[in-house]
Amino acid sequence: MVDKAKLYELVAQLRMEVPQEIRRAEEMLSRKDDIISSAVSEANRSRQNMEQEFRTRLNDHELGRKAEEILRDSEARARRIIDQAENEAENRRNQADAYALRTLRDLEKELSSATGSIRKGIDMLAGATLAAPPPASPDIPSPTDFAPDDIEERIRAR
Repeated sequence: MVDKAKLYELVAQLRMEVPQEIRRAEEMLSRKDDIISSAVSEANRSRQNMEQEFRTRLNDHELGRKAEEILRDSEARARRIIDQAENEAENRRNQADAYALRTLRDLEKELSSATGSIRKGIDMLAGATLAAPPPASPDIPSPTDFAPDDIEERIRAR
């Protein structure tokens, strides 16, 4: 027999858990945008600072060459920061996808288990109904109307 109240409770829990898990995955994905945005902002600030320094030192030829070197270094640093942020975002996106996949597989197992319990309950009820004497009233449907086609073979096998 299947406890109907427990089954409804399990289904209600599943309905509540899945949206929460999806929200957690979405939060992880939204963080990647913050990381990229922060890295781009830092790179832009660094570049602007270096460009300003470059302009002020351009009057002196030797200082101008040094400023060019600093600018190249800061641009390379900015590229490294952006690459690192994009790699981290991709890693977090992959982790979120893996987490969502694990959660969905767990949900699938729970649903399969519940479906199996329901099938057993149906089979037991159908078997008990077939074993009972035929109904007295012709208006009441026969148990075979609800039983699977192979129910008589299942009963004999017991």
